[in-house]
Amino acid sequence: MKKAIVLGATGGTGTALINELVSRGIETTAFGRSQDKLERLAENAGNPSNLQLKTGDVFDTEDVFSASKGTDVIFHSASVPYHEMTARLLPMGESVMQAANRLETKVVAVDGIYPYGRRQTDNAIPEEHPKNPHTKKGKTKLEFEKMFFSPRWNRTQRMIVRLPDYYGPSATKASYLGATLEAIAAGKPAIFIGNMHVPREYVYLPDAATMMTELAFREEAYGQNWHIPGEGIISGRDIVKIAQKASGQAKPVVPVGKTGLSLLGLFTPVMKEIVEMLYLTEEPLVLSGKKYERLAGPIPAVSFEKGITETIHAIMQRQVIS
Repeated sequence: MKKAIVLGATGGTGTALINELVSRGIETTAFGRSQDKLERLAENAGNPSNLQLKTGDVFDTEDVFSASKGTDVIFHSASVPYHEMTARLLPMGESVMQAANRLETKVVAVDGIYPYGRRQTDNAIPEEHPKNPHTKKGKTKLEFEKMFFSPRWNRTQRMIVRLPDYYGPSATKASYLGATLEAIAAGKPAIFIGNMHVPREYVYLPDAATMMTELAFREEAYGQNWHIPGEGIISGRDIVKIAQKASGQAKPVVPVGKTGLSLLGLFTPVMKEIVEMLYLTEEPLVLSGKKYERLAGPIPAVSFEKGITETIHAIMQRQVIS
């Protein structure tokens, strides 16, 4: 892989991928809708000479096709809001795959764990674990997987990389932990989505970007699903303790469940859509990384203490600048 494009480059995962690819000397194109956001991304990355910026609409095949010409790999990290997922996820995927197939370009699609449905074991699950989604978002994600690996796209190689919940300096408020850590960094009262006592898996985005890039280099990784596991599991209470220590402030953090999210959903539609996914905060899945280790070696895993501290400090720096 000498040249890559990242769709959804200004999102949390996209930004982490841009930083990883650029640091490896790979010619990288950041693709997004907003020129202003792309320019801020480039500025924050130090305006590297191997980074190009291209604006366009990921739902427009011709935009994706034009921006992706000459690239070896398309990293599809673009996403849609929760409340638009059912209607828009598949059209977006179709747009990307039509362009990739015409270009005969490899595609790495970034996805999550929703297609698995409810936990069927207490052990870390492998990629072969049955997918039995019971939520509308899980079912939509499984339809995306079927579309993505369809034989229609016989001129391109593809893989899906699956992340658990994540955090990191580039994570936005759209992530489960994003709004919580933003508020703690600002010294404000915060909410925590779901149960704060049950330990869950989180992956540090820079680590995830390293693993996704390692897989993209390997021909034998394509045609499969891959787990991108985190450092381990941690409870919301412990996350908050580390974050408050890093920020030097300890304002209240209130857990929000079904009722609270439904009320917040009256003002913010995406909050209402989170309700059906709350089962993951009570019965969390943990991803096995054994398959990754067999192919690519040890899993990079920054400790929660270091990762959360670095995330809080990065957010605080942004807040000062803005």
